[in-house]
Amino acid sequence: MSVRIRLSRGGSKKRPFYKVVVADQRAPRDGSFIEKLGTFNPLLPKDHAERLVLDVEKVKSWLAKGAQPTERMQKMLANLGLCKAPVIHEQPKKSAPKAKAVARLQEKEEKAKAAAEAAAAAKAEAESTEASAE
Repeated sequence: MSVRIRLSRGGSKKRPFYKVVVADQRAPRDGSFIEKLGTFNPLLPKDHAERLVLDVEKVKSWLAKGAQPTERMQKMLANLGLCKAPVIHEQPKKSAPKAKAVARLQEKEEKAKAAAEAAAAAKAEAESTEASAE
């Protein structure tokens, strides 16, 4: 039986309010849970004290027992220093640029380098002509 620390939604339509609970992984999101650890109110500002209210001792004990937090809960717990932050990949493979786009980007970079070198050479040539004229 895999146990998770996760959010269980409450509140009315368009007014979410979550309970932080320990539940069996197979249980539905708003279904039965083992223990309530706290609350989360996403409508409050991020610096508000009542936004995330947790019983830290209970969270630590459940983590020690092997409960796995969901990714969202892992982020919240990492902000409190209770666990490591999840690894978030900035660009998934699905949205990565294809071969033609990569080739176009490389061409553009090469042209920019060539233009910069040409400008530097022209500037150096202009300086050398000024020095020879004096």
